[in-house]
Amino acid sequence: MRLWKQADIDIAADKGACGSKEIGQGMGAALNMASASDAYLLSDRGTGLRSRTAGDLTILVEGDKRLFNQYGVILVNPAKHPTVKTELGQQFIDWLISPEGQKAIAGYKINDQQLFYPNANDPNA
Repeated sequence: MRLWKQADIDIAADKGACGSKEIGQGMGAALNMASASDAYLLSDRGTGLRSRTAGDLTILVEGDKRLFNQYGVILVNPAKHPTVKTELGQQFIDWLISPEGQKAIAGYKINDQQLFYPNANDPNA
């Protein structure tokens, strides 16, 4: 919605007039529809690469800071959820942000393309 607003398009008022569609399904279904319709679509990189139709679609824009999609991890509050396995959860977090975990995240690829760009040690993240 933020991107539509930056493009000075009131998507609620212009629904359909600008050619936009909401399909109310997951991203995989949206990729299939975009491919079948020869349409444009905003998608996350992982779903796009994993999709069977990805070969039919071309990435037009990537790397734009407005498209940044940060992933994160937080430990569930044991005071609110007493059955949470706090020690195991913390071990997982510690591994994710460790050099080994960051290397594993960076090394995850689909079709020889990197999906995630770890930044646990980036002070600007």
